[in-house]
Amino acid sequence: MDRRELLLLGTAFATMPARAFAQTKPLKIGVMNDLSSIYSDDQGIGSSIAAKMAVDDWSAKLGVPVEIVIADHQQKPDVGVAIARRWFETEGVDVVMDLPNSAVALAVLALATEKNKAVIGSGAGSSVLTGPMCSRNFIHWTYDTYSWGNSVGKAVTEDGGKSWFFITADYAFGKDLEQNCANAVVAAGGKVLGAARHPLNTSDFSSFLLQAQASGAQVIGLANAGGDCNTALKQAGEFGIAAKQQLVGLTANCLTVRSVGLAAMQGVKTSTALYWDMNDATRAFATRFQALHPNKIKPTDMQAGMYSATLHLMKAMAQTKSAADGVKLIDAMKAMPTEDDLFGKGSIRADGRKLHPMYLMATKTAAESKGEWDYFKQVAVIKTEDAWRPLDKGGCPFIKA
Repeated sequence: MDRRELLLLGTAFATMPARAFAQTKPLKIGVMNDLSSIYSDDQGIGSSIAAKMAVDDWSAKLGVPVEIVIADHQQKPDVGVAIARRWFETEGVDVVMDLPNSAVALAVLALATEKNKAVIGSGAGSSVLTGPMCSRNFIHWTYDTYSWGNSVGKAVTEDGGKSWFFITADYAFGKDLEQNCANAVVAAGGKVLGAARHPLNTSDFSSFLLQAQASGAQVIGLANAGGDCNTALKQAGEFGIAAKQQLVGLTANCLTVRSVGLAAMQGVKTSTALYWDMNDATRAFATRFQALHPNKIKPTDMQAGMYSATLHLMKAMAQTKSAADGVKLIDAMKAMPTEDDLFGKGSIRADGRKLHPMYLMATKTAAESKGEWDYFKQVAVIKTEDAWRPLDKGGCPFIKA
């Protein structure tokens, strides 16, 4: 599927005509993510599918007509900003959503703040987005590097993994994920022996894995995502690393296991905001999503987050009746409790952080797995108050003010 076809598909996601609703101008959502590279399975077209599912379920009921378009930022901040500028200035896009690759997210958010447009990050990860780089125009929906790094770092260290070495994606997301996990390791009584940083879309992790082996660390933490995480885990299996050192995939999900293979990922720990097989509601959503996805995959937590965020956005739009003022729209979202079948009840904090529990997961053994896609078991529930960085510790300037 080429870029033109994907854009046409995004246009086809437009819902019922505006005349079917009381509101005259449809809410126009631009889903921006990776459609062609290492994050295309974790978000990609699946994020638009999830958003479209929310629109199909709720648009008519809420009286909010919605149009969805989609574009590929190609992992490049300048490309992302150019798309966002065109969307805002000539194509009438009101809200940009998803934004995996935190460098792109930060660049697009700066433009959106200047233009007073709303941004909702489900794929974006760096916790600086609600910290030093926060904006009144932004909501951080599904996860962040603090929730991932802190929960897994604390749990694994307290379970005996006292020394760590990180293999880290060398950009804002990876560095922030590493730092958050390292802080949790040290706070739990462990130590960090070193780190090796790699560029995005690395095909050969051998030198980084050899550094991790040579460090003698009990735990190797993979502070990367998507295809990079998959490749690192595959090559770690070929090196036989898991026999002597524990592997932690800080961003691992069901698509990671599907790519790497369950046998090669025994006992790998991770954390997530949602796993497709958690309950009847998540299973029902996953079945619908899988049927619609061109690759017939189960949804990630970030794709499920797009459903949840789109629903809440429409609820706010039903109140404001307009998306012209981005801050006003974001404030309306913050003022309402969040609630949906996937994530349950939650809230949005003043700094834009959406709050809900997180879950510590471990891969199943081959004997425990009941079939395709049955990959994880829940180890612990991380309560909302423990999952997210405290508001007063984030350094968000407008919160300080």
